[in-house]
Amino acid sequence: MKPQTQTARLAKLLKRGWTSPMDALRVVGTFKLSTRVGELRRNGHQIQDKWAAGRAYKIYRIVKECV
Repeated sequence: MKPQTQTARLAKLLKRGWTSPMDALRVVGTFKLSTRVGELRRNGHQIQDKWAAGRAYKIYRIVKECV
């Protein structure tokens, strides 16, 4: 069985709900949440983002998966 990429693991996390950079680090092991979100967007996922904690960082979630 082939191990999942960080991007694939992050997609699963984003499907569950809003994800912060700390969530991504803890669950997926990546410091590059915005980079991985960009990869998912280029692959066709619709991802919503918003500022959290008084505009300190962005949180993300998948609104619609690519087909």
